[in-house]
Amino acid sequence: MARNVFRRLLSLGRGREKNKSFSTCTSPAGTVKLSRDLAVNLNMIRDTLGNSMDVVVRELLVCRTRVALVYINGLINETALRENVMRALMIDMHNVEPSPGSGSKDLADSVKEKVLSIADVKKIGDFRTVLDGILGAGIVLFFNGEDTGLILKLPGFETRSVEEPHTETVVRGSREGFVEALSVNISMLRRRIKSPDLRLERMQVGGVTQTDICVAYIKGIVNTKLVDEVKKRLQRIDIDGVLESGYLEEFIEDAPFSIFQTVGNTERPDKVAAKLLEGRVAIFTDGTPIVLTVPYLYIESFQVSEDYYSRYIPGSLLRMIRLLCVIITAELPALYVAITAYNPEVLPSPLLISMASSREGVPFPAIGEILVMGVFFQILREAGVRLPRPVGLTVSLVGALVVGEAVVSAGLVSAPAVIIIALAGICSFVVPPQSDTNLLLSLFFTILAGFAGFFGLFLGFVLVLAHMASLRSFGAPYLSPAAPLSPGDLKDTFIRAPWWVMTGRPRVTGWKNTRRAGVVSSPSPPRNEEKKPAHRYKVDE
Repeated sequence: MARNVFRRLLSLGRGREKNKSFSTCTSPAGTVKLSRDLAVNLNMIRDTLGNSMDVVVRELLVCRTRVALVYINGLINETALRENVMRALMIDMHNVEPSPGSGSKDLADSVKEKVLSIADVKKIGDFRTVLDGILGAGIVLFFNGEDTGLILKLPGFETRSVEEPHTETVVRGSREGFVEALSVNISMLRRRIKSPDLRLERMQVGGVTQTDICVAYIKGIVNTKLVDEVKKRLQRIDIDGVLESGYLEEFIEDAPFSIFQTVGNTERPDKVAAKLLEGRVAIFTDGTPIVLTVPYLYIESFQVSEDYYSRYIPGSLLRMIRLLCVIITAELPALYVAITAYNPEVLPSPLLISMASSREGVPFPAIGEILVMGVFFQILREAGVRLPRPVGLTVSLVGALVVGEAVVSAGLVSAPAVIIIALAGICSFVVPPQSDTNLLLSLFFTILAGFAGFFGLFLGFVLVLAHMASLRSFGAPYLSPAAPLSPGDLKDTFIRAPWWVMTGRPRVTGWKNTRRAGVVSSPSPPRNEEKKPAHRYKVDE
């Protein structure tokens, strides 16, 4: 009988539509009901989960009623299981024993209401919900003679402690970063946004992994069409597993063949809270500390959390420095190739003579120098990242100093080429979100400059700018607020205006509630309504 029920369950599971449940905490509903026979239910569990060593089935005889607990070892809190479930069933069960002739559902209801001291207890009646509960860090409680059961949520698996993210460190600001546990990440967001309008909607993506996804937004600030579009793109994902948020990013981005990213990502809870307050949507993925935010604009690459925590004057200066570093990373190698190969007359005579003397005896053209040194620099960078930290630092320093000096001394590469690549590489670390993009742009501009000089460099810049202007991120122009121009939003682009000036949210994201602060928030000296005579102090002689 159990095998027939199991075959029926599989046939229903193959036919049902995947990944279409979008609710706060529900799982895909099944139509295979539980049996009143406890043995049949347990056989269904064993046939479905197999002989897995971590699946625990604990049968008890409590007040002449057979009870079974089913859970996965390592996913639940065993201390709470012993204290709040096992002891309660063995000691308090006799107080709720159903009387003869009572309804078949009285026992499960009585245990839920009078015995278990657990907050999250739900009644179930189908086998699909049973599986979702067991695999979702829960305990399923079966009763012999009952066609219903109880799911007890007692998660107790090990998680990483909250610490500062290594990729987004700040001098002034919060030291908290997201972890791999979805519930912990959501709680950190709730602590920062104590508003009843904060909405957290949950769904599952992945036919095999059934990864939990949470969509977060603030009702009344976000555009409802944006939320619907995010849900629509997530629901149409049909894949067997999602192990990191990068899986989702490739499925929901607007321009999958572009080198520019149109979906933001961060590990900082304060940054996600700030995005939500501007009318954006955040996507949490269980098992990763990386949270996605949409829509994502190009100007966000230059904005860091510390810009808003420090005073606006140094914050604006540092933001302009980041913009300069992006220009240096993408344009400086190509500019060196164009000047050396086609337009040396633009340089002053002393500098031109110095560069010509340093290139004397070099067998490669300027474009060959830049490409060889660029590849060498990326190899050192990759080795420093992948190796253990002490070894990686040693490899990076030794490779940059010793090998760089060796190739210059051997006359394979000129000293200016090494300086150009080193400066461009250092500047690429200033803006991490655009590091990989700037590498490809630098290669593209260098090749064009090697073939056509300044004309090729200018042509490449126009093509890239036109491509960026055509991009959209969930309907928002990628170059907004510069193109199309929105003068009111320029207060938080290349500079960071004071908070008492930025009274409105970005118009590209703030749909309904565009007001962020009032005019009365601007600082002013205290009013001295009545003048008091100055006190004169006499010194006793």
